[in-house]
Amino acid sequence: MQRADFRFFHPLRVRWAEVDMQQIVFNAHYLMYLDTAMGDYWRALALPYQESMALLGGDLYVKKATLEYHASAHYDDQLHIGLRCARVGRSSIVIEAGIFRGVALLVSGELLYVFADPASQTSRPVPEALRQAFAAQTSGLALTQCLVGDWNTWAARITPLRRAVFVEEQGIAEHLVVDEADPEAVHAVVPNAVGQVVAGGRMLVHAPGVARIGRMATHRVLRGTGLGLQVLRALMAQAQARGDSEVMLHAQCSAEGFYAKEGFVPRGPVFEEAGIAHQEMVRALS
Repeated sequence: MQRADFRFFHPLRVRWAEVDMQQIVFNAHYLMYLDTAMGDYWRALALPYQESMALLGGDLYVKKATLEYHASAHYDDQLHIGLRCARVGRSSIVIEAGIFRGVALLVSGELLYVFADPASQTSRPVPEALRQAFAAQTSGLALTQCLVGDWNTWAARITPLRRAVFVEEQGIAEHLVVDEADPEAVHAVVPNAVGQVVAGGRMLVHAPGVARIGRMATHRVLRGTGLGLQVLRALMAQAQARGDSEVMLHAQCSAEGFYAKEGFVPRGPVFEEAGIAHQEMVRALS
């Protein structure tokens, strides 16, 4: 097993509490490292774990976990935990793991999961959507695609994301989640392998030649994975395609840096909207 065998890595620094009396990482912690990396692996698949399992009608249970120790990790070592789906059977999934310090393999492992009914814990066939997600990640294919469409097509799947982000997280009033402008807007969405919209935004006509982007939202556990950027770029491409010369938006001040990286600049003073500080930002389209 070599580092080059893996496409996915989770970085992890050894903490003081994980070192034993021999001044090396206590052996049982390596299983915890694998479990920690699995959480990041699901994010890389764009699959929020609990919601995805509910949509798939099952859950994953560990049937067997094995580790083989090749060398020891020490306090403050920077480790990289590689994971890959080795095979998918009828109801089983085998995840191979390698824990590396640099290119040196310290621990290799294998996790055998069984997809099963949560109530009876009896096995079920692994859903095709999950098989395809594992296959795409293993092959280095894109796991998500940003789609552009109208409100009628996406309303039922956009609304739960908006409600989770704007109402439940940010405390914005429920009646602001969906408004009369939605049917007129161009919508960009990112569905994951199980069909759940995990990022989205909309674009309106603000003025002749000026597009207005808004309602930008990304699922809480998937922020920082590039999904919001896919949505933003897709909407800007739509604006450019229809001949707009400028794009504007009202950015929450906490997200100002995200838009600045894409060439947006502030215009005017900070103001309050829906009880949250915002900054108007604009970008010219070439």
